[in-house]
Amino acid sequence: MRVRRIPGWLAGLIGAAGLLAAWWVFSATVFQPPPGTTFTPVPSPFVVFQTIWTDGLAPYIGVFEVTITEALIGYAWGNGLALLVASTVLLLPQIETVVVQIAVVSYCLPVVAVGGIAIVVLGGARRAGDPSATAIFLAALAVFFTTVVGALLGFRSSDRSSLDVVRVYGGSRWMQLRKVRLIAALPAILNALQIAVPSAFLGAILGEYMGATDRGVGITLIRLQGDLDSARVWAVFLLSAIVALVGYAVVGLLARAVTPWVSGKAVAA
Repeated sequence: MRVRRIPGWLAGLIGAAGLLAAWWVFSATVFQPPPGTTFTPVPSPFVVFQTIWTDGLAPYIGVFEVTITEALIGYAWGNGLALLVASTVLLLPQIETVVVQIAVVSYCLPVVAVGGIAIVVLGGARRAGDPSATAIFLAALAVFFTTVVGALLGFRSSDRSSLDVVRVYGGSRWMQLRKVRLIAALPAILNALQIAVPSAFLGAILGEYMGATDRGVGITLIRLQGDLDSARVWAVFLLSAIVALVGYAVVGLLARAVTPWVSGKAVAA
Protein backbone atom coordinates (compact mmCIF):
# COMPACT_ATOMS: atom_id res chain seq x y z
CA MET A 1 0.00 0.00 0.00
CA ARG A 2 1.44 3.31 -1.06
CA VAL A 3 1.44 6.00 1.61
CA ARG A 4 0.56 9.47 0.33
CA ARG A 5 2.90 12.24 1.38
CA ILE A 6 1.55 15.35 3.04
CA PRO A 7 1.74 18.35 0.67
CA GLY A 8 4.47 20.82 1.53
CA TRP A 9 2.06 23.69 2.16
CA LEU A 10 -0.03 21.56 4.53
CA ALA A 11 3.06 20.39 6.41
CA GLY A 12 4.10 24.03 6.76
CA LEU A 13 0.69 25.01 8.14
CA ILE A 14 0.74 22.14 10.63
CA GLY A 15 4.24 23.06 11.76
CA ALA A 16 3.33 26.74 12.17
CA ALA A 17 0.20 25.85 14.14
CA GLY A 18 2.24 23.57 16.40
CA LEU A 19 4.84 26.27 17.07
CA LEU A 20 2.16 28.85 17.86
CA ALA A 21 0.42 26.43 20.22
CA ALA A 22 3.67 25.65 22.02
CA TRP A 23 4.46 29.38 22.20
CA TRP A 24 1.06 30.11 23.76
CA VAL A 25 1.37 27.25 26.28
CA PHE A 26 4.84 28.32 27.45
CA SER A 27 3.83 32.00 27.68
CA ALA A 28 0.79 31.06 29.78
CA THR A 29 2.58 28.62 32.10
CA VAL A 30 6.37 28.70 32.35
CA PHE A 31 7.15 32.32 31.40
CA GLN A 32 4.77 34.17 33.68
CA PRO A 33 5.65 37.68 34.97
CA PRO A 34 7.86 37.61 38.08
CA PRO A 35 5.99 38.24 41.39
CA GLY A 36 5.33 41.91 41.97
CA THR A 37 6.02 42.96 38.36
CA THR A 38 4.03 43.33 35.16
CA PHE A 39 6.91 42.60 32.81
CA THR A 40 6.19 39.55 30.67
CA PRO A 41 9.37 37.97 29.24
CA VAL A 42 7.42 35.92 26.69
CA PRO A 43 4.12 37.54 25.66
CA SER A 44 1.44 35.41 24.07
CA PRO A 45 1.11 35.18 20.28
CA PHE A 46 -2.12 37.18 20.50
CA VAL A 47 -0.30 40.10 22.19
CA VAL A 48 2.49 40.02 19.61
CA PHE A 49 0.12 39.91 16.63
CA GLN A 50 -1.94 42.69 18.19
CA THR A 51 1.22 44.79 18.59
CA ILE A 52 2.16 44.32 14.94
CA TRP A 53 -1.41 45.15 13.87
CA THR A 54 -1.45 48.31 16.01
CA ASP A 55 1.99 49.49 14.90
CA GLY A 56 1.50 48.58 11.25
CA LEU A 57 4.33 47.33 9.06
CA ALA A 58 5.68 50.80 8.25
CA PRO A 59 7.89 51.12 11.38
CA TYR A 60 9.39 47.69 10.73
CA ILE A 61 10.07 48.08 6.99
CA GLY A 62 12.92 50.53 7.49
CA VAL A 63 14.42 48.30 10.16
CA PHE A 64 14.41 45.19 7.99
CA GLU A 65 15.43 46.99 4.80
CA VAL A 66 18.99 47.54 6.02
CA THR A 67 19.38 44.04 7.45
CA ILE A 68 18.02 42.36 4.31
CA THR A 69 20.44 44.41 2.18
CA GLU A 70 23.37 43.35 4.36
CA ALA A 71 22.26 39.72 4.25
CA LEU A 72 21.89 39.75 0.45
CA ILE A 73 25.34 41.27 -0.08
CA GLY A 74 26.95 38.86 2.37
CA TYR A 75 25.01 35.98 0.82
CA ALA A 76 26.34 36.83 -2.63
CA TRP A 77 29.95 37.27 -1.49
CA GLY A 78 30.06 34.23 0.79
CA ASN A 79 28.41 31.83 -1.64
CA GLY A 80 30.31 33.18 -4.62
CA LEU A 81 33.64 32.67 -2.85
CA ALA A 82 32.57 29.22 -1.63
CA LEU A 83 31.62 28.07 -5.14
CA LEU A 84 34.86 29.48 -6.55
CA VAL A 85 36.92 27.64 -3.93
CA ALA A 86 35.03 24.38 -4.46
CA SER A 87 35.55 24.62 -8.22
CA THR A 88 39.25 25.28 -7.71
CA VAL A 89 39.53 22.10 -5.67
CA LEU A 90 38.32 20.09 -8.65
CA LEU A 91 40.94 21.64 -10.88
CA LEU A 92 43.67 21.31 -8.21
CA PRO A 93 42.76 18.28 -6.05
CA GLN A 94 45.97 18.71 -4.04
CA ILE A 95 44.52 21.66 -2.13
CA GLU A 96 41.30 19.92 -1.07
CA THR A 97 42.52 19.13 2.46
CA VAL A 98 43.61 22.73 3.01
CA VAL A 99 40.32 24.12 1.69
CA VAL A 100 38.22 21.80 3.85
CA GLN A 101 40.27 22.71 6.92
CA ILE A 102 39.81 26.42 6.22
CA ALA A 103 36.06 25.91 5.81
CA VAL A 104 35.82 23.99 9.08
CA VAL A 105 37.85 26.63 10.93
CA SER A 106 35.62 29.39 9.54
CA TYR A 107 32.59 27.50 10.83
CA CYS A 108 34.08 26.99 14.30
CA LEU A 109 35.30 30.56 14.85
CA PRO A 110 33.58 32.30 17.81
CA VAL A 111 31.31 34.94 16.34
CA VAL A 112 31.85 37.35 19.24
CA ALA A 113 35.62 37.37 18.73
CA VAL A 114 35.41 37.55 14.93
CA GLY A 115 32.78 40.27 15.10
CA GLY A 116 34.89 42.35 17.46
CA ILE A 117 37.90 42.11 15.16
CA ALA A 118 35.73 42.86 12.11
CA ILE A 119 34.40 46.05 13.73
CA VAL A 120 37.98 47.25 14.30
CA VAL A 121 39.20 46.30 10.82
CA LEU A 122 36.12 46.88 8.64
CA GLY A 123 34.09 49.27 10.72
CA GLY A 124 30.34 49.62 10.66
CA ALA A 125 28.04 51.70 8.51
CA ARG A 126 29.72 54.68 6.86
CA ARG A 127 26.59 56.81 7.03
CA ALA A 128 23.31 56.56 8.90
CA GLY A 129 21.14 53.90 7.30
CA ASP A 130 23.93 52.40 5.17
CA PRO A 131 24.69 48.66 5.31
CA SER A 132 27.32 47.70 7.86
CA ALA A 133 30.57 46.20 6.56
CA THR A 134 30.85 44.03 9.67
CA ALA A 135 27.31 42.70 9.26
CA ILE A 136 28.02 41.89 5.60
CA PHE A 137 31.22 40.08 6.57
CA LEU A 138 29.49 37.98 9.23
CA ALA A 139 26.68 37.15 6.79
CA ALA A 140 29.26 35.96 4.24
CA LEU A 141 31.13 33.99 6.90
CA ALA A 142 27.92 32.28 8.04
CA VAL A 143 27.25 30.76 4.60
CA PHE A 144 30.79 29.88 3.49
CA PHE A 145 31.15 26.48 5.18
CA THR A 146 27.73 25.14 4.17
CA THR A 147 28.14 26.04 0.52
CA VAL A 148 31.73 24.75 0.26
CA VAL A 149 30.78 21.37 1.70
CA GLY A 150 27.56 21.14 -0.33
CA ALA A 151 29.35 22.01 -3.56
CA LEU A 152 32.19 19.54 -2.95
CA LEU A 153 29.74 16.73 -2.19
CA GLY A 154 27.76 17.61 -5.28
CA PHE A 155 30.82 17.65 -7.53
CA ARG A 156 31.83 14.23 -6.22
CA SER A 157 28.42 12.78 -7.10
CA SER A 158 29.21 12.98 -10.82
CA ASP A 159 28.79 9.81 -12.84
CA ARG A 160 32.20 8.22 -13.37
CA SER A 161 31.37 6.90 -16.84
CA SER A 162 30.37 10.37 -18.02
CA LEU A 163 33.67 11.77 -16.77
CA ASP A 164 35.52 8.99 -18.60
CA VAL A 165 33.72 9.83 -21.85
CA VAL A 166 34.83 13.47 -21.61
CA ARG A 167 38.39 12.35 -20.87
CA VAL A 168 38.48 9.86 -23.76
CA TYR A 169 37.44 12.59 -26.19
CA GLY A 170 40.28 14.80 -24.99
CA GLY A 171 38.32 16.92 -22.55
CA SER A 172 40.17 18.71 -19.75
CA ARG A 173 39.22 18.93 -16.10
CA TRP A 174 37.62 22.27 -16.89
CA MET A 175 35.49 20.60 -19.54
CA GLN A 176 34.50 17.88 -17.04
CA LEU A 177 33.55 20.58 -14.57
CA ARG A 178 31.31 22.42 -17.05
CA LYS A 179 29.76 19.46 -18.86
CA VAL A 180 29.35 16.86 -16.12
CA ARG A 181 30.22 17.89 -12.57
CA LEU A 182 28.30 21.16 -12.49
CA ILE A 183 25.07 19.56 -13.74
CA ALA A 184 25.39 16.65 -11.31
CA ALA A 185 26.17 19.02 -8.45
CA LEU A 186 23.28 21.44 -9.07
CA PRO A 187 20.82 19.80 -6.62
CA ALA A 188 23.40 19.75 -3.79
CA ILE A 189 24.57 23.30 -4.54
CA LEU A 190 21.02 24.66 -4.62
CA ASN A 191 20.19 22.88 -1.36
CA ALA A 192 23.25 24.49 0.22
CA LEU A 193 22.24 27.89 -1.14
CA GLN A 194 18.75 27.38 0.30
CA ILE A 195 20.12 26.56 3.75
CA ALA A 196 22.42 29.58 3.50
CA VAL A 197 19.51 32.05 3.31
CA PRO A 198 18.56 32.05 7.02
CA SER A 199 22.24 31.73 7.95
CA ALA A 200 23.10 34.92 6.06
CA PHE A 201 20.19 36.76 7.65
CA LEU A 202 21.25 35.62 11.13
CA GLY A 203 24.86 36.62 10.44
CA ALA A 204 23.76 40.12 9.45
CA ILE A 205 21.67 40.44 12.61
CA LEU A 206 24.61 39.35 14.76
CA GLY A 207 26.82 41.96 13.10
CA GLU A 208 24.26 44.66 13.90
CA TYR A 209 23.74 43.30 17.39
CA MET A 210 27.42 43.97 18.12
CA GLY A 211 26.85 47.66 17.46
CA ALA A 212 28.13 47.88 13.90
CA THR A 213 25.25 50.10 12.72
CA ASP A 214 22.69 52.59 13.95
CA ARG A 215 19.77 50.99 12.13
CA GLY A 216 18.66 47.42 11.53
CA VAL A 217 17.16 44.43 13.27
CA GLY A 218 20.07 43.85 15.65
CA ILE A 219 20.36 47.39 16.99
CA THR A 220 16.55 47.64 17.19
CA LEU A 221 16.46 44.53 19.39
CA ILE A 222 19.04 46.10 21.71
CA ARG A 223 16.94 49.25 22.06
CA LEU A 224 13.70 47.37 22.63
CA GLN A 225 15.32 45.08 25.21
CA GLY A 226 16.66 48.14 27.02
CA ASP A 227 13.13 49.55 27.13
CA LEU A 228 11.78 46.18 28.39
CA ASP A 229 9.35 46.23 25.45
CA SER A 230 8.98 42.46 25.21
CA ALA A 231 5.95 42.59 22.89
CA ARG A 232 7.88 44.45 20.19
CA VAL A 233 10.99 42.34 20.78
CA TRP A 234 8.95 39.25 19.97
CA ALA A 235 7.29 41.07 17.08
CA VAL A 236 10.75 41.60 15.57
CA PHE A 237 11.57 37.95 16.29
CA LEU A 238 8.44 36.82 14.48
CA LEU A 239 8.99 39.08 11.48
CA SER A 240 12.62 37.93 11.27
CA ALA A 241 11.47 34.33 11.11
CA ILE A 242 8.97 35.21 8.38
CA VAL A 243 11.63 37.02 6.32
CA ALA A 244 14.02 34.06 6.64
CA LEU A 245 11.28 31.59 5.71
CA VAL A 246 10.27 33.63 2.66
CA GLY A 247 13.86 33.73 1.44
CA TYR A 248 14.24 30.01 2.09
CA ALA A 249 11.05 29.28 0.14
CA VAL A 250 12.06 31.51 -2.80
CA VAL A 251 15.39 29.72 -3.22
CA GLY A 252 13.58 26.38 -2.83
CA LEU A 253 11.18 27.26 -5.65
CA LEU A 254 14.11 28.35 -7.79
CA ALA A 255 15.85 25.04 -7.08
CA ARG A 256 12.76 23.08 -8.16
CA ALA A 257 12.53 25.11 -11.36
CA VAL A 258 16.22 24.67 -12.22
CA THR A 259 16.41 20.97 -11.32
CA PRO A 260 12.97 19.52 -12.16
CA TRP A 261 14.39 15.99 -12.40
CA VAL A 262 14.99 15.97 -8.63
CA SER A 263 11.26 16.38 -7.85
CA GLY A 264 10.30 13.82 -10.47
CA LYS A 265 8.90 16.28 -12.99
CA ALA A 266 9.31 15.62 -16.66
CA VAL A 267 11.86 17.73 -18.45
CA ALA A 268 10.70 19.22 -21.73
CA ALA A 269 12.66 18.00 -24.70
